[in-house]
Amino acid sequence: MDDLEKAILIMFDETSNAGSNLKLKANEYCDKAKEESAICSVCVEKLCFSNLVQVQFWCLQTLHEIIRVRYSWMSLDEKYFVRKSVFSIVCLEGSYENQALRILQGPAFIKNKLAQVLVTLICLDYPLDWPSIFVDFLSHLRKGLVVIDMFCRVLNTLDDELISMDYPRTSEEITVAGRIKDAMRQQCVSTIVRSWYDILSMYKNSDQELCASVLDVMRRYISWIDIGLIVNDVILPLLFELTLVDGLLEQFRGAAAGCLLAVVSKRMDHQAKLTLLQSLQISRVFDLVAAEDSDSELVSKVASLLTGYAVEALECFKRLNSEDSKSNSLELLNEVLPSVFYVLQKCELDSAFSIVQFLSGYVATMKNLSPLTEKQLLHLSKILEVIYAQICYDPVYRHNLDIFDKIGREEEDRMVEFRKDFLVLLRSVGRVAPDVTQLFIRSSMMSAAASSSDRNVEEVEASLTLFFAYGESINDDVLRNGCRLVGEMVTMLLSTRFSCHSKRLVALVYLETIFRYIKVVQENSQFISVVLAAFLDERGIHHPNINVSRRASYLFMRVVKLLKVKLVPYIETILTSLQDTVARFTSSNFASNELSASEDGSHIFEAIGLLIGMEDVPLEKQSDYLSSLLKPLCRQVEVVLMNAKALTPEEATAKISTIQQIIMAINALSKGFNERLVTTSRPAIGLMFKQTLDVLLQVLVAFPKIAPLRTKVLSFIHRMVDTLGASVFPYLPTALEQLLAESEPKELIGFLVLLNQLICKFSTLVHGILEDVFPIIAGRIFNVIPRDSLPSGPGTNIEEIRELQELQRIVYTFLHVIATHDLSSVFLALKSRSYLEPMMQLLLNTSCNHKDILVRKACVQIFIRLIKDWCDRPGEEKVPGFQSFIIEGFATNCCLYSVLDKSFELHDANTLILLGEIVMAQKVMYEKFGQDFLIQFVSKGFLTAHCPQDLAEQYCQKLQGNDIKALKSFYQSLIESLRVQQNGSLVFR
Repeated sequence: MDDLEKAILIMFDETSNAGSNLKLKANEYCDKAKEESAICSVCVEKLCFSNLVQVQFWCLQTLHEIIRVRYSWMSLDEKYFVRKSVFSIVCLEGSYENQALRILQGPAFIKNKLAQVLVTLICLDYPLDWPSIFVDFLSHLRKGLVVIDMFCRVLNTLDDELISMDYPRTSEEITVAGRIKDAMRQQCVSTIVRSWYDILSMYKNSDQELCASVLDVMRRYISWIDIGLIVNDVILPLLFELTLVDGLLEQFRGAAAGCLLAVVSKRMDHQAKLTLLQSLQISRVFDLVAAEDSDSELVSKVASLLTGYAVEALECFKRLNSEDSKSNSLELLNEVLPSVFYVLQKCELDSAFSIVQFLSGYVATMKNLSPLTEKQLLHLSKILEVIYAQICYDPVYRHNLDIFDKIGREEEDRMVEFRKDFLVLLRSVGRVAPDVTQLFIRSSMMSAAASSSDRNVEEVEASLTLFFAYGESINDDVLRNGCRLVGEMVTMLLSTRFSCHSKRLVALVYLETIFRYIKVVQENSQFISVVLAAFLDERGIHHPNINVSRRASYLFMRVVKLLKVKLVPYIETILTSLQDTVARFTSSNFASNELSASEDGSHIFEAIGLLIGMEDVPLEKQSDYLSSLLKPLCRQVEVVLMNAKALTPEEATAKISTIQQIIMAINALSKGFNERLVTTSRPAIGLMFKQTLDVLLQVLVAFPKIAPLRTKVLSFIHRMVDTLGASVFPYLPTALEQLLAESEPKELIGFLVLLNQLICKFSTLVHGILEDVFPIIAGRIFNVIPRDSLPSGPGTNIEEIRELQELQRIVYTFLHVIATHDLSSVFLALKSRSYLEPMMQLLLNTSCNHKDILVRKACVQIFIRLIKDWCDRPGEEKVPGFQSFIIEGFATNCCLYSVLDKSFELHDANTLILLGEIVMAQKVMYEKFGQDFLIQFVSKGFLTAHCPQDLAEQYCQKLQGNDIKALKSFYQSLIESLRVQQNGSLVFR
């Protein structure tokens, strides 16, 4: 063993015997050897004479690299040597015959690498410099199995590396592939096909694995060789014989079926394809799918053949126009479809074949045929059977899906995605053949209902899923006005108690399906009590599985929203049934951490609120209902607040969690009560909510630092603003004082959102409140938000920046809301005066430079409103210095310089809206400031921007006119013109 071989062994050593330094040196030694001029000779020699597979592999790998990278630089003699050497090893030729035989009898990965080296040479030299490669190779096939095996490997590798379009190809690869295929068609394809036939005939009984390899090659090449070489009286009968004859290896028979599929799928003129399909007499293989084990490789291959045949027949029907051709195509389809439906239900198919795609194509074709024949209707019902079979869960996952562990969640996610296309197909069939679809679903539901065992969980779930999904394709009018079969199915659904209702998946889809058809219940009041029972008993809210219980609560709330008044007679029953659920929700051991926010459990209170908040409920009863809910909840909170200081950290955590739940419950409950009812028609109800608000505001005093609690209380205040209207005012000073105690960006955001709500709802009525809090808010804002831009780059906290960005956005909204609700005088109050100048500078900077165009637009709108509010007429100043700030600062920088900047993208829709506001601002400034504005903006600003005198005069004329659209259009063209003149020479701001 020489040094190179030792280095190769060290390099491939996967054990810990060779240290990293030694491996590094071995790598360097081998890389250096590759640079030697005689490396090809060294590789060939060691390949032939070394018994070490590591050395053989390294030599082949190196040859492959050298040929790919350096071959074009080699001399003709060197190229000949490489070709001759590799070919001699592959074909057992010349002086290397004995050594080559050892290689060809060696491991598969060595033979595959050898094939790859030869294919690389073929890609470079065939047909120009090495035209005889295939002809020469064919002449050596008589040497037996090892050479035939190498021939198959070389053709397969040629397909993988270059010809097959299953992989992305570069334009250069496509060109080379075309060159090689054209040469092979002219020179040797027919001989290759003959050799395949000879090998199959000779070895079909003695070496079926080799024959399967030959058929795999044939399958790959059928797509581009002359179809007449395969579809003839010699090859085609052999392929059918090999597929059909018992006693042969499944792999061998399956490979023959794969070749038949390649024949069927070959691209050609559709009339020629139809003739080909008719000639195949495909019915010969129908019995195979039923006779063999459905999990066998042969059945899988035959199944793919039949479905591929059906796809092609359908394509012929769609593409051909003559009546005869369509009739013949439909005849072929009708012949093969029963077997296709069988295999789609019973067999595993190659993933490459899209079941849904084919069936969707067939159903789409049926849309255009009217009326459908009995056979076509039968086919559609078979498609429904396929859908049903495909959407069933695997019983293996039943337990995982019920306890909803990691495996169960993954399986459910997979099936949700897998089912999507099948359920779309179901709805398509439903539109083409509604009666067939409804009868099938009814039949499947009847079968599911009839079963008294737990064994059919998956079938019950699939039946209900079909009915649920079908509901999407039925319009509301059909549901309201009634459809006999749908009505029967809804009745069956509501009257059935499935034996497997305790299973999570069945319970969930059952409730979802009831809600999907709730419009039928709206029109048929006799169903209401049955629907209520389904949601309120152990099938729904009282289901043992908490996931089902929570989902039932959410769906029940939506049912209440829809049925509302019709449920008034049932309120007592509903509240009695929900007593334990209500108590459990506000208990300290309530577990909500594993549920989604949309199903947090508070929906049951929202449903109760919607029920008892209707004016149809008598006042006395309404008061009793609400009092029975609010008083115990408030009492729980009061008890915690009284003992808040004495609580240990562990006790405090549990109590805080309970209070959060209570606030969520009360918040949800209040959604059922509107402002008119609680303030005008039934003020006693409003008083209860005021008392509740009074209690909950004390939470902010007792637990001032608990952010989640503050958030919940803030949410309730929002709710009360909407519910109590102006009568909430006495409670606002306390609320705002406590909320202002914290100055973190998150807290400020929530506070500003509340103020925005108050301003939008009550406008100038909140002037006093706003005047008190604005100085505090302004001080906090200017302490938190940078005057220029937010920090960025390495070292900045992304979460903090995100919070500051959100706060900044809310601040501009807040200022905009104040300005546009006649509250701008707040900015001028004595306590706020000190913040006026920094606020104006912030707004000016933002209106010129902010990245968000919509924020800039809001700032411009604020300035427009302030100009209107604070500048009554030319020469009068309500705010000293404001006019000069606007003319010299805002007008010049925002309305001119920022618009001239190339970053102001005039082709963007939002930017054009901003431009419209800027033009409006100019119009307002002219109306309020007159000549003062024109002197500064036109005489000085336009002059700096090198604006021609005639354009400046035209601008003045447009500005003094009444057509704002014309002014905007002119100003846009003016800006574009000035940009061209400057060509970037003017630097603004």
